[in-house]
Amino acid sequence: MSYPEDLQYPEPRYHGTRGEVNAVFRPADTPAELASPSGGATHYLATNASTGGEFGLYKVEMGPRAGGPATHFHRAVSESFYVLSGELELYNGEKWVTGREGDFLYVPVGGLHAFKNVTDEPTSMLLLFAPGAPREEYFERLAEVTRRGGEELKRFRIRHDSYFVEDFESGAE
Repeated sequence: MSYPEDLQYPEPRYHGTRGEVNAVFRPADTPAELASPSGGATHYLATNASTGGEFGLYKVEMGPRAGGPATHFHRAVSESFYVLSGELELYNGEKWVTGREGDFLYVPVGGLHAFKNVTDEPTSMLLLFAPGAPREEYFERLAEVTRRGGEELKRFRIRHDSYFVEDFESGAE
């Protein structure tokens, strides 16, 4: 494989000469930040705050038959899914595909997507969004706001860069 002589890297953002001690370590036994009644959990591995807005990375554990979000897209962030264990149904904007351990789905900004666990076994995945966004409130308050529904739910979704197809279908506005 050959590489071009004029590689294009992003502009430097660090201008020091010796580097810094600024790495952040999160032990594997750190408790999940969120737990759900269905046996699921969300671990905030890297947040908007901890990465300076570069990316967000969560480990998401879903219990058996756990539903996920309906078809939606984001205007500000891309989203990536890496299946760690089990099987996860992923909607790639065109069709549902079954993701298994080691499978990866990248959804560019504006790409329609959804996911769910339709099996009788738990599944887990890494969820990466870039650039970073303050998504923690979305995950922490989603169940509560969904129970109330209506315009409040739609505003909440939009506040968190989540544009659900069902919110914009005719008669839904």
